[in-house]
Amino acid sequence: MIRVVLACITLLLSSMQASAALWTITYPRPLDDSDERSQYPIALLKLALDKTGVNYELRPSDRILLTGKAMRQLRENREVNVVWSMTDSQREKDLTAIRIPIAKGLIGLRVFVVNQDKASKFEDVMSLTDIRKLVPVQGEEWPDTKILQANGFNVFTVPEFREAYDMIKQGKGDFFPRSVIEVDAELAEEGRRSNLFLEPNMALYYPTAMYYFVSSSNKTLARLIETGLNRAIDDGSFESLFQTTYSPILEGLNMQERNVFTLENPLLPVETPLNDNRLWYKNTIQTKELTPTDVE
Repeated sequence: MIRVVLACITLLLSSMQASAALWTITYPRPLDDSDERSQYPIALLKLALDKTGVNYELRPSDRILLTGKAMRQLRENREVNVVWSMTDSQREKDLTAIRIPIAKGLIGLRVFVVNQDKASKFEDVMSLTDIRKLVPVQGEEWPDTKILQANGFNVFTVPEFREAYDMIKQGKGDFFPRSVIEVDAELAEEGRRSNLFLEPNMALYYPTAMYYFVSSSNKTLARLIETGLNRAIDDGSFESLFQTTYSPILEGLNMQERNVFTLENPLLPVETPLNDNRLWYKNTIQTKELTPTDVE
């Protein structure tokens, strides 16, 4: 009997120690501490971790890590143990994706940053065929590049994010498609002091998701984050944070009045939870599907 009691006490103490253990969770340091694009993913991650009740420390990496480098470091279990990024089949093979779209699919809704000297090129665009005649600028390692190429675009690629804006400023390429969750913060820094212009009438959409990724060897952290996100979805706090962050942005971009063209995404993994309506942005934005006249 005494042995049974001692065993129960030992099990209880082990459980208490596990719950009290400090989880150190490191994410990629953004370009600067005021980078608004990283504020929502960090806030949502904090919300999810709080829902689990674990004791954690959330901190940035020691050095700035752009997405491509961060994903490589994550695969090797170095510097970071969580990264948020747009998904594709290869990333989900290399890493563990927590398949809850943290921006509810808005990462695939793209408006066009252009050089003011080239704004007239967009005045007569009426179809996807017309848009394909223009050259988008994208990053070399971005899934977006392959999506655009698969849809018939001739893409001008650059190694890093900042260089894409530099190319548009210099008149190289015709437009830089940026997600609605990125473009405001970026133009606040890049565009207000330059010749950049946000095209007011059009957008592209392709189905995709931005997920939290962890190392394939860190299943426990994946389950922890997934549990917290699901609890935040169930109690409405996920939706509240999402709406507070993005509703003013979508309204400011006048998305309801834009002509939105839909592209196919051949990189979208079959496991993407497209049928779970809780996880995606519910909107009245009218998109134009690819029609036979758009197919070359």
